[in-house]
Amino acid sequence: MGKFWQALLTLTTFGLLCLSSANANSQTWPLEQRHPFNAKIQQAQALDYHPLSKAQQAWRICALVPHLKDAYWIGIDYGLIQQAKHLGVSLDLFEAGSYYHQDKQLEQLSACMKGDYDAILLGAVSPNLLEHFSEPLTKPVLALVNKLNAEQVQTHIGVNWYQMGLSAGNFIKADAKAHSPTQPTTLALLAGPENLGGTDLVEQGIRHALEGSNVSISAIQHADNNRNLYRDQLQILLKAQRPNYILGSAVAIEAAVSTLKQKQLTQDIKLVSSYLSPAILRGLKRQKVVYSNDDLVVLQGKLAIDVTVKQLEGAAPFGDIGPAIVERTTSPNTLSDLNVSLAEADFYPLYQVRP
Repeated sequence: MGKFWQALLTLTTFGLLCLSSANANSQTWPLEQRHPFNAKIQQAQALDYHPLSKAQQAWRICALVPHLKDAYWIGIDYGLIQQAKHLGVSLDLFEAGSYYHQDKQLEQLSACMKGDYDAILLGAVSPNLLEHFSEPLTKPVLALVNKLNAEQVQTHIGVNWYQMGLSAGNFIKADAKAHSPTQPTTLALLAGPENLGGTDLVEQGIRHALEGSNVSISAIQHADNNRNLYRDQLQILLKAQRPNYILGSAVAIEAAVSTLKQKQLTQDIKLVSSYLSPAILRGLKRQKVVYSNDDLVVLQGKLAIDVTVKQLEGAAPFGDIGPAIVERTTSPNTLSDLNVSLAEADFYPLYQVRP
């Protein structure tokens, strides 16, 4: 009888281990596939994406990003690092330092194209960056986060930034209608670098969302993603007017929270962020910020490594692929499930992974 129960226990344990292994291997990431490729207005189709468990070999990947100055790109970096370690591939990451450093990014792209890399993930400082790159593209190039206008690039990992603007604009339109249905409402934009990154598409999405509403855009101010620059822009803005809403990047809205508190305007002006950061999350929880998009940057980074490896191992280009945009408000039920939204609190930017 003892041998019988021992055998039964062994079989049961084996079965549970197999089930656990199957569950781990059957992990899926809920994503969107968007069409047409690289278009401003797209149709999205839900996709259950099956990530790899291991790379076939230690591929070498070069990743180029505009900067690592804010939580957005730090979250991307965190996802890249995590998935590169998980798959057992090499990763080198280089930052241009600013959206205005096109020449530096072109130099980095040239070095990666000539270097010992199998593929390049390009978070471009400009959608037309490759028009200024005179060398042949001898390695696969995949667009990371930012749009790239080039026929040779057939995979873009990220979200639709026009939709990011549309989502934020729709929130403002609905909120203004609910609280001031008959009153004219003003919105000031603290935008990022003009015509660079996703700034232009975000603005277009906002304008489209506000059509036919009582909300008008009263000011647009552009700056590099720098908190001190945004503080200066806020001082200029608030001397000239008192908008009902201010919408900007996470860095801009982080600066606005403290500026409005200093000027005792927190109750008078509502703040909306185009993307999430740890400080924006705190602002939502404390009701200092009323809305933020969340495009799950950690998941984007992990996905970027995964699809790059899949393409190196024979898969066709993935087109436009990425997570669906999540809407975060002051409502507690919108502030959960953040494990692929932000980097770990103690994460410091890393630039290299070796298997």
